[in-house]
Amino acid sequence: MRKLGKKYRAGAAQIDKYRIYSPLTGIRLVKAAAPAKFDETVECHMRLGIDTRQADQQVRGSISLPAGIGKEKRVAVFAVGDKAREAEAAGAEVVGSDDLVAAIQAGNINFDAAIPTPDQMSKVGRLGKILGPRGLMPNPKLGTVTMDVARMVKELKAGRVEYRADRYGIVHVSIGKVSFPEEKLIENYAALLEEIIRVKPAAAKGRYLKSITFASSMGPGVHIDTTRTRAFMEEDAE
Repeated sequence: MRKLGKKYRAGAAQIDKYRIYSPLTGIRLVKAAAPAKFDETVECHMRLGIDTRQADQQVRGSISLPAGIGKEKRVAVFAVGDKAREAEAAGAEVVGSDDLVAAIQAGNINFDAAIPTPDQMSKVGRLGKILGPRGLMPNPKLGTVTMDVARMVKELKAGRVEYRADRYGIVHVSIGKVSFPEEKLIENYAALLEEIIRVKPAAAKGRYLKSITFASSMGPGVHIDTTRTRAFMEEDAE
């Protein structure tokens, strides 16, 4: 069991674990309670009323958060010719084809996201056992298999994040850094909330948004009111 430090306990003391907070109050508490000396990530955890054992109740996709996430992703692009040059011009850190496949097979994985052009997928498919467990496998449904490599490179670097409900129906997404102004974190959260509501599976029955929790990567959780829409983000529930 992780030993809770003095700063963690002091931050947790500010939070009523039985209370449901407004998004703005929740963000303020998370920022105030973050115990680490480094700039922690602010996480949003949404528990959904879905049965992930059913194929028609999967929740997965990607979204470009308006304020970014405070970390620029290192992007690898599998492409040749003009598309390789476009990727380099857009800022991709690693660009290649057979040489990139060989480097990955040798254990050189120095990127956070991968984009292949469709003609490269036969090669990338051989890397499934390496990239899959790391969450780096490209997916056409998420837009990361594309001929428009320049656009996707820029989107990933600007704050595009993937989301996917785990086996328990919980979506875990970073919405920024503790150092972000609270209005930027709220802006990102509002965009994420709208996206998760938009992709609600038609087969999902009953209450969809069961619970929402904010936390910094090393800090205590704060329970958030699931009924607060964008129009009411800034109203504190006091």
